[in-house]
Amino acid sequence: MSTTTIAVLIAFVCYLAMMIGIGIFSMKKTNSTEDYFLGGRGLNSWVAALSAQASDMSGWLLMGLPGSIYLAGTGKAWIAIGLFIGTALNWICISKRLRRYTIVANNSLTLPEFFQNRFRDKKKILLGISSVVIVIFFLVYTASALASGGKLFQTVFGLDYHYALLIGAAVILAYTFMGGFLAVCTTDFVQGTMMLIALLTVPIIAYAAISGDFTGALTAHGVAENSDFLSLFYMDGKPYPLISIVSDLAWGLGYCGMPHILVRFMAVKSEKELKKSSVIAIVWVAISLIAACFIGILGRGFLNETLVETGSENVFIKMIQQIFDGNIVLIFIGGLFLCGILAAIMSTADSQLLVCASSASKDIFKNILKPEAEDKKVLNVSRITVLVIAVVACIIAWNPDSSIMGLVSDAWAGLGSAFGPLVVCSLFWKRTNLPGAVAGIISGGLFVIIWDYLPILGGQTPYAVTGIYSLLLGFFVSLLCIVIVSLLTKAPSKEIVEEFESVKTYQE
Repeated sequence: MSTTTIAVLIAFVCYLAMMIGIGIFSMKKTNSTEDYFLGGRGLNSWVAALSAQASDMSGWLLMGLPGSIYLAGTGKAWIAIGLFIGTALNWICISKRLRRYTIVANNSLTLPEFFQNRFRDKKKILLGISSVVIVIFFLVYTASALASGGKLFQTVFGLDYHYALLIGAAVILAYTFMGGFLAVCTTDFVQGTMMLIALLTVPIIAYAAISGDFTGALTAHGVAENSDFLSLFYMDGKPYPLISIVSDLAWGLGYCGMPHILVRFMAVKSEKELKKSSVIAIVWVAISLIAACFIGILGRGFLNETLVETGSENVFIKMIQQIFDGNIVLIFIGGLFLCGILAAIMSTADSQLLVCASSASKDIFKNILKPEAEDKKVLNVSRITVLVIAVVACIIAWNPDSSIMGLVSDAWAGLGSAFGPLVVCSLFWKRTNLPGAVAGIISGGLFVIIWDYLPILGGQTPYAVTGIYSLLLGFFVSLLCIVIVSLLTKAPSKEIVEEFESVKTYQE
């Protein structure tokens, strides 16, 4: 094993040991399901903000997005613009009312449980459907994070992808299994900080190295002179169609339907802390998205090697390795920056594992199958579920050619279409009723599956034929179904309407 590999390995071991240590510490404070799933609703503003955004962005931020811009040009930055708009609106419009409503609605601990309590779903139809949707799409989402981890370890240490995949999954599993939500949020706070430091430092150093002749550096690495690589309105040297730009912007619609992000709003200590969290989160995501886009652009001119045919999603990894090379101290520092990529991966995978576990154990096992189950038994089922879901996600991610961007795109669309419109209607339209809620979840989730996976148009999927992102249409299909079905069926009871109105005046 070379000196370089040993130095980087030491950095990784120190970082991973710290994450597991946080899990052990948090386990001592996790005595109930409310502790395991919401940390006792005791998160401060910084932990809530950074954990929400770190769990949101994942390895996609440091691998998928820079890689797509490295390949196709700045036109792919429209996704980042859409995500920023979605993040800001989610914190400003959704967070406060969702936190209030989940407390008023019988202290709901999960999103499916909130839907059940909000619509007085005594037959638990909503609970079951929404839990199944979460498990299906979060399996794909978790697989994307584990695939990112596998590619990171493979690139850095030269490991076989499958061994690398299992190592990353084992560490994430360890602290999520032990400490639950508190461990996840605490580690995500650390990871969010590391991500930001890495995102800011590396592009600044790379730009300083090539700023004397930036255009010449791009030309030397395969970008045609006077090309439109730096234009928002071109991709791969061709004009970027308006429908593609709108599809990229539509990524922002997904935020109000992401259980692993919404649960942070529910867990903040107070509304005062929530207001601080909003500012911190919006600033963090703006800086991070801009920096990630610049990594893709700068990487094309900075790197000594071309990644067009050999894995563009590794552009950030290769930049770190090229910058921090020469002596043992620099290599070790580079190893810490590589841990920033690992942090992005782990911060999302742990949250997704926990949300899946909460849906399977609390929503399905406790609320549907075994209502009489004691809290300790539900907690044990949660931990077993985390283990099972991690194994299934590894199977999905087993193919080393899995596209991080593709996996994230599918899961994001599915969750955003199924839950986003219902979350908005549940919080802001009192006429929304149980049949409308069921119609919204089913129509949104099914539309994405049909659009992205079924070859119904001449042997091709609708997405392949049209290029329209499924979330753009799925969100509005679900919204339309909620409105039409709610208006055509019986209005909500007086009790439900009074509870809806009481949220406006709720005082802690």
